Amino acid sequence: MNWSTAVPDSALWLAKAYTITAAALAITAILLARFTAWGSQFRRMAWPYFNPRRSPVPILILAVLLLLTVWAVRVTVLFSYWYKDFYDTIQNLDEAGFWHYLRVFAVLAVIHVVSSLLTYFVGQALDIKWRIWLNNTLTDDWLDGLAYYRGEFLHNPIDNPDQRIQTDITSFVTYSRTLSMGAVTAMVSIVSFTAILWNLSGPLTIFGTEIPRAMIFLVYIYVLVTTALAFWIGRPLIMLNFLNEKLGATFRYALVRLREYGESIAFYRGEDVERRTLATRFAAVIRNMWAIVFRTLKFSGFNLAVNQTAVIFPFLVQGSRLFKGQVTFGDVMQTAQAFGQVHESLSFFRESYADFASFRATLIRLTGLADADKRARALPTLDVSDAGDQLVIRKLHVRKPSGETLIAELDLTLDHGDALLVKGASGSGKTTLLRSIAQLWPYADGSVTRPVGRSLFLSQRPYLPLGSLRTGLAYPDRSIAKDSRLRAVLDQVHLPHLTDRLDEVADWTRILSPGEQQRLAFARVVLAKPRTVFLDEATSAIDEGLEYTLYRMLRSELPDSIMVSVGHRSTLNVFHNRQLELQGSGQWSLTEHVG
Repeated sequence: MNWSTAVPDSALWLAKAYTITAAALAITAILLARFTAWGSQFRRMAWPYFNPRRSPVPILILAVLLLLTVWAVRVTVLFSYWYKDFYDTIQNLDEAGFWHYLRVFAVLAVIHVVSSLLTYFVGQALDIKWRIWLNNTLTDDWLDGLAYYRGEFLHNPIDNPDQRIQTDITSFVTYSRTLSMGAVTAMVSIVSFTAILWNLSGPLTIFGTEIPRAMIFLVYIYVLVTTALAFWIGRPLIMLNFLNEKLGATFRYALVRLREYGESIAFYRGEDVERRTLATRFAAVIRNMWAIVFRTLKFSGFNLAVNQTAVIFPFLVQGSRLFKGQVTFGDVMQTAQAFGQVHESLSFFRESYADFASFRATLIRLTGLADADKRARALPTLDVSDAGDQLVIRKLHVRKPSGETLIAELDLTLDHGDALLVKGASGSGKTTLLRSIAQLWPYADGSVTRPVGRSLFLSQRPYLPLGSLRTGLAYPDRSIAKDSRLRAVLDQVHLPHLTDRLDEVADWTRILSPGEQQRLAFARVVLAKPRTVFLDEATSAIDEGLEYTLYRMLRSELPDSIMVSVGHRSTLNVFHNRQLELQGSGQWSLTEHVG
């Protein structure tokens, strides 16, 4: 090879290879997306990010990465010719040539190192930017329309959406880049090194028949047959990898739940039951892991045997031609390298089948999350509007998921300043009524009109976000009152010991008792001043004396707000001028002026 023309030749080769590869990659992507199920799933996850109408940056980064990938193949081709010339120089005992080609090697090595580092950086930049966008997109989709909550009402709810967002997005992005660029490298290498092998191949007589350019045909037949066998052996890995993610997430969820309910379990002394539960779920993980191990042994064992055979194949074919003087030692070494590159490139899909299996499982889980979010948003929603100064409920019909009626034809009107106490036996639909008004419960018909302004719902188990106590008091708002106001409200709800800890960042759910958390929720109501407030047994962890103080505070601070309380205690009657008694099976009664 004339090394003085290597750079211009490389530029021309690179332009041609890049154009052909980009076109082939685009056509392949279109065909896969159009005619295969997993191709359609991949398009759903990838195209919105790479769509140039949204932003040209991702497609430009991908183009640069593709260019660097094709260039890396060209550098490998140049190394192939260097090996030929270098070994011919050694065979000819040419000392000047020997040192010349070492200098050429130094130049090629520098180019290879720089391009490799640049490829790594661009690839990681693509991964990070794509992961940020996909994380934001799927998180928003999960939160949109209460899909994160309403998804539990689906016939087949998905498992572990948190893991799908946190882990599967990372795997999807990484696999997409490595497998696609690996495929590009394989395609360009096949074309480049097949041309080299074609020039180096000679005829071979097999069973009395002379085959011209025999090595070309043999390597293609060899790889195609072994690839088909590898696919057949490795196919079960797709489902096994899917189950590995699912079972691992289920086991991890059991561990998290044990930590979350640790106090209750400790009171019950339920360690033996929890131990058996964890052992059962962990055993399922291990059984699946062993299945993966045994299947991988078969798959990897076959691949190793195929690859070891391929090492000596070019020497067997070219050895006799070397000793007859038909080829040089450099030709043999270049043949071995070219054959190895063609074999490796043709074997890419066979060698990467396990990665494709993991990628397929990840793709199924991500599209499954998106589909579940869509189905959750499509669930029926009660007609709720915000207008006027009244809370108006008309012909409200609430059912259980089984279709059994909980509340039938409820008609109710509350004016500003009214307070309604909802009572009834367990299972009569008290909490479900509030869920329906909040548009959380999909099994409800009718209409609800709420006063213009804010509505705030307090559940029996308050939620405190991770972060400072100041953030917890303002939740879900971002605007935070002045410190003097926060301290005054904390005093009102009998939490003065927290006034100096407003900026302390902690998991407050674990620090505060249930009663303290409920008092903090009342402080949140006083700060937010909603037009309508719904309290679902919001004082269940508080004694009657403190409950009286908190409700009196609410009536004093929010005299014009509408208040709806769910509770069992008769001490609540004094703070409510109306009472709704749910009697089960759809029956209900409304009493005026109970306070």
